[in-house]
Amino acid sequence: MTQSPHIFIVDDEAPAREMVGDYLKMHGFGVTLCDGGKSLRKEIENAVPDLVVLDLNMPEEDGLSIIRDLKSRINVPVIMLTATASPIDRVVGLELGADDYIAKPCELRELMARIRSVLRRSTPPKAATPEPAAAKAEKEQLVRFGTKWLDLEAQALRDDEGNEHPLTASEFGLLKVFAANPKRVLSRERLLELANARDAEAFDRAVDLRIMRIRRKIEIDPTKPAVIRTIRGGGYLFSPTGEKG
Repeated sequence: MTQSPHIFIVDDEAPAREMVGDYLKMHGFGVTLCDGGKSLRKEIENAVPDLVVLDLNMPEEDGLSIIRDLKSRINVPVIMLTATASPIDRVVGLELGADDYIAKPCELRELMARIRSVLRRSTPPKAATPEPAAAKAEKEQLVRFGTKWLDLEAQALRDDEGNEHPLTASEFGLLKVFAANPKRVLSRERLLELANARDAEAFDRAVDLRIMRIRRKIEIDPTKPAVIRTIRGGGYLFSPTGEKG
């Protein structure tokens, strides 16, 4: 489960930092409140934040010096809150490494949008752990059909215990087409075309009979098919999870 981003809010005005903190908590963020640079440095010793929201105008230590010190310690995104800060302060803050700024009093929805935007920009995409080639290939060759598994490589139908259930070549051909086209309505004509089943017996009724035989093997209740469904006036549809929707 992915952990929620943790935001440090640095503001010497308690009502302001608590209001921002409560709003972010309400939207699922982890929050730590700091009243200045000293408390920020203390908190960072315990945990590194995903982002810092920093008021530039604080009496004890100004925000620009905090940004300079913070960026020398860790590479953490910073959004500046500016009430009376001059444009030059904002420019200096950005040059020191701040990622964005917003005027106080801020619109909380805008602040949250900027936080999410900065987090997206600053978080490198996680490389997916490579799946072993053999395991990936094996997974791709197995398709769930109701109560059974279709092994595309072995052209076999098996239950959860590994017992094989006989399939004719034409039945396998249809199942293979369904496996490649989940949640798509396929007409009888299209099924025959994709299954390369244009032989002497490949008429519409032959498709219906093959589907009926397949249902007996894969459906929990063949009289109420949920995996391979009949779509009136359309053909057939394969629902991998057997949902009715």
